[in-house]
Amino acid sequence: MKKILLLFVAGALVLGGCDKEFLNPSTVSQDQAVSSGEGLTLLSNGLQARYATGGLVSVLYNKVALGGLSTNEFLILNQGNVDENNIRTGGASVINDNAVVRNFWTTSQLVRANADLILANANNATDPGTRSGVVAYASIFRALALGDVVQFFEQTPIVTGDNAPFVSREEALRSAVTQLEVAAAQLAAAPVSAEFTSRIVSGIDLANTLQALIARYSLVLGDYDKALAAAGRVNLASRSVFNFNVTARNPLFDVVFSNKNIFEPTDANLGLSGPLAPAPGDGRIPFLVRAAPLPTQNRGLGFYTANDAPIPVYVPGEMLLIRAEAYARKADLANAVIELNKVRTKTATANDPLGANLPAYSGPVTADAILLEILRNRYVELAFQGFRLSDSRRFGRPGPGQPGAERNRNFYPYPRIERENNANTPADPAN
Repeated sequence: MKKILLLFVAGALVLGGCDKEFLNPSTVSQDQAVSSGEGLTLLSNGLQARYATGGLVSVLYNKVALGGLSTNEFLILNQGNVDENNIRTGGASVINDNAVVRNFWTTSQLVRANADLILANANNATDPGTRSGVVAYASIFRALALGDVVQFFEQTPIVTGDNAPFVSREEALRSAVTQLEVAAAQLAAAPVSAEFTSRIVSGIDLANTLQALIARYSLVLGDYDKALAAAGRVNLASRSVFNFNVTARNPLFDVVFSNKNIFEPTDANLGLSGPLAPAPGDGRIPFLVRAAPLPTQNRGLGFYTANDAPIPVYVPGEMLLIRAEAYARKADLANAVIELNKVRTKTATANDPLGANLPAYSGPVTADAILLEILRNRYVELAFQGFRLSDSRRFGRPGPGQPGAERNRNFYPYPRIERENNANTPADPAN
């Protein structure tokens, strides 16, 4: 990715139900923007603007589309939406010019690059509490950008510059976790200031989100002890969300779930069958899709029911399932079942509407059986959030070319815009 000026904060953007001041990129230089705590805080708001809003170009829309269309979570309503339809078809139908792939890649890289810019200049915030807030906020969005990209691509740059080198998925995640840990320590030493809180877009619980993301990416890295510890530090009663309103709209409601033209949840089983199909009576299903008889259009609900509906950065059940999986992969099956049952038996609350209301697990107490049940619950608990493709790979489910394939690709080709501007772009994956 080329080194370019990346100030993108929109002057008119308002989030979280309260007025916030945003930098106008036409009237401020990069040096001015990063020269003070106030400028860095306002620039930090642009990270959420780029990541979460903007409809078809947002990271949120495109990661949900990529994760769901490639795993039968969604079906296409109108094949005239060629790029989304090609993701649903998979295989060689996905080319380097695919708009979903391109927009996801480009916007994610912009978020990561801007977060790096903020982090490199964080010491210009002289107040310790403002500085720790800026570092925590930028670290969260840097980690989200990197963590999302490696769900869909084999390699990625983690620095900005001409012909930036690509690194492995593992190296990118290690970089994200290291920065999250630095931010968590800094935040613990210097709680956020009133100056930072008054200027930052509301919704994200910094301390809990840092730990949640450390847990999420440590699990993928196979660092199960770190994942267990970090997930255990997350206050499950906390709420960390991307807020929206009628101007800065929920991208999934705006583009998909209020629409009758692009894609819908495949069915009331979320496109799952056999042992992965939701358990009969799973209380999460009515939260996710409309009640039977399922309509042919506007099926989806979940966190995408209105333009101002908040989208969680993480849900409490993800932390419980991280702990269940980490224990299972460490062969501590008793504790794995304990954590799994916290998800199966929990009831819905205002902060956590995903109540399964199921009985405790009664299947075989073997690693394979428990991991399969954990995956089934991940598919429901994290439905429509973009995780299904990476989960399918990590759990070794059948992939392209295999009998009973549950995904139509493993990784995506690099966008042409990257290949034309970066000589270090790797070869595209076979599938």
